[in-house]
Amino acid sequence: MRTTAIIYMKELRSFFLSPFAFVVMALFTFINGWLFISTVNAMRVTTIPYSLVYNVFSSGWFWMGFLFIFPVITMRLFAEEKKTGTFEGLMTAPVRTGEVLIGKYGAAVTVYLAMLAPLLLFFPVFKMVTGQEDAFHSGAQWGSALILILVGIFNIAIGTLASAVTANQLIAAMLTFVGVMLHYFFGFFVGFATLPDSKWAAGMDYVSTVQHVQLLTQGLIDSRPFVYYLTFSALILSVTWHVIESRKWRI
Repeated sequence: MRTTAIIYMKELRSFFLSPFAFVVMALFTFINGWLFISTVNAMRVTTIPYSLVYNVFSSGWFWMGFLFIFPVITMRLFAEEKKTGTFEGLMTAPVRTGEVLIGKYGAAVTVYLAMLAPLLLFFPVFKMVTGQEDAFHSGAQWGSALILILVGIFNIAIGTLASAVTANQLIAAMLTFVGVMLHYFFGFFVGFATLPDSKWAAGMDYVSTVQHVQLLTQGLIDSRPFVYYLTFSALILSVTWHVIESRKWRI
C-alpha cells in the first residue's frame, strides 16, 4: 500500500503542478456554468416537464464537453512514462504491476472528482440563492452525482488502457475519445438497429449510458448501473494489468 500511495501522490503532484490542468478545470467549469445558466433561462420562458437537474445532464451539449475531459486526464498516465524512458525503470523497480496501476488509476479518478465537484455544487448554490425548493429534489441530485461518478470511473478505465498500449500521448487521447464516444452513442445505434420491446433492445438498454442518465437524473436509483460500470471497469483494468505485465516481461 505504501508503494501505491507514493505513486498516487506523484501522479497528483504532476497533474496539479501543471498550469494546463488548471486551464482545463477552469474551462470545464465555465462551459458547464454557461450551460447551467442557459438551462435556467430556458426553463423560465418555456414550460418544460422535467427538472433542472434532468435538463442539464441530459443535454447533448453537456456530454460533448464532458467526454472530452477523459483523454486529457488519462493520456499521459503510461504513455508519458514510455516516451520519457522512465517506464522501464519503473517496471524493473521492486514494485508490483498492480500497485503501479492502482496508484495511477486512483490519481486519475481523484483528478476527475475534483473537476466534477464545482459542477455538482451549482444546484445547492442555486437552491440557496433563489430559495426555490421545488426546482428539483435531493434524489435527482444524488442520482446525477452517482451516474457521473460511475461513468467517470468507467471512462477513466478506458483511458488508462489506451495509455498503456501506446507511447504516444496524442494517440492515447484519440483512442480514449473514440472509446468513450462509442460507448455513449451505443444506445443510439442500438435504437436504430433493434425492434422496440424486443429482448435484444432491453439488453442493450442495460449498457446504454443514455438510459442510465435518464433514470438516475430523475432520482430513480437502480442497482443495475452500479453492477454494470463497476464490473466492466474492473474488467478493463484487468486487461490493462495484462498489457503492462506483458510489456514488463519484454524489458
